[in-house]
Order: sequence, then C-alpha cells, then structure tokens
Amino acid sequence: MKRLILMRHAKSDWPSGTVDHQRPLNKRGRRSAEALGDWLRAEKLLPDQALCSSAARTRETLALLGVEAPTRYEDRLYHAGPVAMMKCLGEATGDTVIMVGHNPGIAAFAHDIAATRPQHPRFADYPTGATTVAEFDISDWSEIAEGTGQIRAFVIPRELLAEREA
Repeated sequence: MKRLILMRHAKSDWPSGTVDHQRPLNKRGRRSAEALGDWLRAEKLLPDQALCSSAARTRETLALLGVEAPTRYEDRLYHAGPVAMMKCLGEATGDTVIMVGHNPGIAAFAHDIAATRPQHPRFADYPTGATTVAEFDISDWSEIAEGTGQIRAFVIPRELLAEREA
C-alpha cells in the first residue's frame, strides 16, 4: 500500500515587484502551514518522501510543516497539471509521499485520483492549504492509476485554526 498526501501551498503574499515564482507566504499562510504540520503529526501521517514545486511559497509551506523527509524540489511541479503530477509521482520511491503544488492543477489531480470524492464542500475548489490523504493498493508508484485512491482524509487550514482557537 502507498499513501499520498496532496497539499496545495498555504496562503501567499503579493509583495510589490516580486515575480510569481518567488512569492512568499503571508502571515495567515505561515500559521496555516504550521497547523497542517501539527495535524499531520497528530494523525501519524508523516511522509517518508516529499515532492515539492520549486516555487518559494510551496517550499516555505513544506518547511513550516516541520516534517523531515528526503525532498525533491521540482520545476515541473510549478503550476503543473494532473498529467505532470502523475508522471512525477510515478517516479517516487517513498511509501508515504507528500506532494506540494498549486491550483488549478492540484485540485484537478485530487479529483482525478479519487475513487470517491469526499463530501467536504471545499474539495471542489481546493482552497490554499487544502490537503487530501489518499491510499492506493499498489506496491510501486509507477502502478498508480486515476480513480483508484481511497480518500482517508481531507482538511483545510481554516478548520484546523478554528479548532485551535476554540
């Protein structure tokens, strides 16, 4: 069995004069990424490999999760669509892989891999920080196919932050 943690980067900022690839997270995004890392640890969903877009906001999201795993920063995941994401994942070697990327591609990929979509109202639009956990009955990532992922969890940072404040 293989497990995929599919995460859209946390909320980013638009500083004047900054090119898209170099955009950092904003304050809310940093809090969200930390909350997502706490959630991953609490749920015992720690990855043993990370595939991350080379953009600053995805790299910062991954760093703030506070998880340690061998990481590949991939230019091909920067604004990638589902086909590129599937190809990149097919080359993975870990049993639990986290992939951090961008919309609209990451939302489309989450929809493509799911055998059954979660009932969560935000799965359709996949807001910043949205995270899907899917399990696949495969022994190697090269065997992954569309529509075969059993969704085990879907969470958005707004819910995690609300729980912290409650």
